[in-house]
Amino acid sequence: MNAHLSSEYPSPQDRPARLTVGVVGAGRVGPALAASLQLAGHRPVAVSGVSDASLRRAATMLPDVPVMAPADVLAHAELVLLTVPDDALPGLVAGLAETGAVRPGQLLVHTSGRHGTAVLDPATRAGALPLALHPAMTFTGTPVDVQRLAGCSFGVTAPDELRLAAEALVIEMGGEPEWVEESARPLYHAALAIGANHLVTLVAQSMELLRTAGVEHPARMLGPLLGAALDNALRSGDAALTGPVARGDAGTVAAHIAQLRAHAPQAVAGYLAMARTTADRALAHGLLKPELAEDLLGVLADGGNQ
Repeated sequence: MNAHLSSEYPSPQDRPARLTVGVVGAGRVGPALAASLQLAGHRPVAVSGVSDASLRRAATMLPDVPVMAPADVLAHAELVLLTVPDDALPGLVAGLAETGAVRPGQLLVHTSGRHGTAVLDPATRAGALPLALHPAMTFTGTPVDVQRLAGCSFGVTAPDELRLAAEALVIEMGGEPEWVEESARPLYHAALAIGANHLVTLVAQSMELLRTAGVEHPARMLGPLLGAALDNALRSGDAALTGPVARGDAGTVAAHIAQLRAHAPQAVAGYLAMARTTADRALAHGLLKPELAEDLLGVLADGGNQ
């Protein structure tokens, strides 16, 4: 698909039709995407931002691009990035459509993982061309994000007639388009949240526990271990499971729970939930022997009732 699109969408210097780009919401995502589009030959012309942090971010990532009100951004741009929080997106779209800010033929792109293109329906009825392009990456709000977009997967949802255009924009930003049906967007986003957001919580909690155990450099200790675990999990899925739960070592798990109750009671609920899920998956995939699972699951059940 990429080779086909590359031939259909030639290199920046060979493309006569460059788009003017506007950003509504100068959070961490919008300026990085606009800067990536600029590298592809498009021209950022307007950005909106309210907080001091967003204005600084816009000045750093998009120097010399004027700051305007959202309606004025739409008035100046052919391609508009709506990069606001998920819960703010429906109201923003409705307000822009009601005030007549949306122009027929204008490309409106939002970056919400949860939403598809239905959230853009008020603007679509006003003649806009709706695209949902969600970069599956965490952003820092610094220029390093532009480099990290190289090879980043984007969850793409669009009307069939705009699918090639949506995928081409992703490729121009250095990303890899992954098609996601409208009805599957919430599930797609939940999957990413489980993997990325919960990973941060688990790693931060693990570092806290290691410090409590007297380890001076928890990040240095965890780096190689977690890097190998992530690589193995991406390559092999559940077959990469190791540790006392997958082995059915009920005594070790009981000791873990006791120590957590004594030193970090706030971590017990998370440990039990993840251990139960791990046990279920290990059992289903033949890693955990059924004769060992009974004792292990008993320990986990007792741990939750103490």
